[in-house]
Amino acid sequence: MSSPKRTVRSHTCGEIRKTNLGETVTLCGWVSKRRDHGGLVFADLRDRYGMTQIVFDPALAGGADAHQTAGRIRSEFVLWVKGKVRARPAGMTNPNMTTGEIEVACTEIEILSEAKTPPFPIEDEIDVAETTRLKYRYLDLRRPSLQKNLLIRHRMLSIVRNHLDQAQFVEVETPILYKSTPEGARDFIVPSRLNLGTFYALPQSPQTLKQLLMISGMDRYYQIARCFRDEDLRADRQPEFSQIDIETSFLDEEALFPIMESMVAKLWKEILGVEVKTPFPRMPFHEAMSRFGSDKPDVRFGLELQDLTSVFEKSAFQVFSGALKPNARGIRGSIRAIKIEGQAEKFSRKDLDDLTAVAASYGSKGLLWIKVQAGGELQSPAAKFFSDEEKAQLASKLSLKPGDLILIVADAKNKVVFDSLGAIRLNLGNRLGLVPPLGQGAPAFLWVVNFPLMEFDDKEGRYFATHHPFTSPRPEFFEDFVAGRNLDRIEAAAYDMVLNGVEVGGGSLRIYRPDVQAAMFKLLGLSMEEAREKFGFFMEALSFGTPPHGGIAFGVDRLAALLCGVGPIRDVMAFPKTQKGHCLMSETPSNVTPEQLTELGIAVSIPKHKAEEAK
Repeated sequence: MSSPKRTVRSHTCGEIRKTNLGETVTLCGWVSKRRDHGGLVFADLRDRYGMTQIVFDPALAGGADAHQTAGRIRSEFVLWVKGKVRARPAGMTNPNMTTGEIEVACTEIEILSEAKTPPFPIEDEIDVAETTRLKYRYLDLRRPSLQKNLLIRHRMLSIVRNHLDQAQFVEVETPILYKSTPEGARDFIVPSRLNLGTFYALPQSPQTLKQLLMISGMDRYYQIARCFRDEDLRADRQPEFSQIDIETSFLDEEALFPIMESMVAKLWKEILGVEVKTPFPRMPFHEAMSRFGSDKPDVRFGLELQDLTSVFEKSAFQVFSGALKPNARGIRGSIRAIKIEGQAEKFSRKDLDDLTAVAASYGSKGLLWIKVQAGGELQSPAAKFFSDEEKAQLASKLSLKPGDLILIVADAKNKVVFDSLGAIRLNLGNRLGLVPPLGQGAPAFLWVVNFPLMEFDDKEGRYFATHHPFTSPRPEFFEDFVAGRNLDRIEAAAYDMVLNGVEVGGGSLRIYRPDVQAAMFKLLGLSMEEAREKFGFFMEALSFGTPPHGGIAFGVDRLAALLCGVGPIRDVMAFPKTQKGHCLMSETPSNVTPEQLTELGIAVSIPKHKAEEAK
């Protein structure tokens, strides 16, 4: 095949309309489908803008050679064609195509590139293994739905940039090769050839760098930042991802929230045509956990948690009494429930066993169920352990009626209770049809605020930062925090933006006083030597006049997935990895040569059991 000479198009495959009738046009694109109707050859020519039907008719003046060449074309060939726009015959229009009223009668054609038969059809709604799609991702990305997702992602970031620019934010790029700093996940480590035995880390986020920008006086910063976390993956996690990273000085939540709310509202309005009401409601962390069992509650439906601790305060039932026994730190658990009104008979024993398995996956030792029978009698494996007074209090507190189903979790750790019932609530919401399908229903935004600053780990016997070690206590707790008092009650100046049960952004006001930052490192078990080794540069910077500052980061992939109405974030990423962090297309990660390792001063030693797992 000779080198192509004609590769310029006058129009895209998605823009020709009846207003172009009679015009001579040139198109370039991929053959989506080819149909040979005897004397005529039809094809749908596709590019990222749309699709146009082209036709080759040997009876057209000068069309014989084009018709002969068209006999060779197949699916996914790349073509250049020239022809005249004409109306489709009566009854042959296609209302599902934006170009469905016209076709291009071609008198010239050049095959720019031939194609092998693809491993799957290049069309939406295909039934093919995801591993195959990821291996041939460049073909998968030709599908209209994925191209639409990437275009929405692009438009989303364009709107974000314009909005932040108008709000006087400055885009600043921060280093990818940086220092390893603990932020909750494992770092990806990069060896330094010029400084053998030392390593860079790929940033989990630009956290300290954006705070240093605030110290520098750059009071409104943002960046579409690439971040890297070496952690176990789920459907909504990838080892590398993007976030809209934002930091400001001299702004508290009251000033920052409206800027962020108007940005998100603009996205929903300009991309989806949906009006989002602002300001967003605010919900304290403890209320979110108590009502919904989640710090990212989906508030579009009920089934809220009910606290039964007072009902069973003096229960002889060991499961309940054990949950309420204080631990060594004087903290006790709770007994909480979800009531499903009037639908007890819809839940078989298998259904209840499935819900019990959900609870068990979050550490619960069991799930107690109660069905309310006619006359108010309680049917339950544990009903015999309840006193008449407890039954009466339970019926009164939950306003029980025949047909109601109660699901109860009791545990000495409140986190287990909340996590278990929070997951069961979402399961029930989907099972009972209370949750709108993806991409449907009104968006329910809210802020979750006043998170706990510290969490105590019983196994480690020490406190950890709930978010990260640069999150500030709320000002009213400064004194207690520096003194190390009442740590379980100290609230963080932290906040998350939540949409329909998904955290789309999270942030906080930061510690800007050196004494408060030193107290945080001390509570986290870092000696002054360790703190200086890991954060010496940052601690010194704090001593040179640090403004009050704070910020937020939005997950680009999650936000794009919500706007596109899709589940896994892989569907809004050009080249995602599998849940094991593999790129099936490029077969990454891969081995490097012994010479490369020697140059870096690295010797590789893989434990036998890990080598077997890799096989």
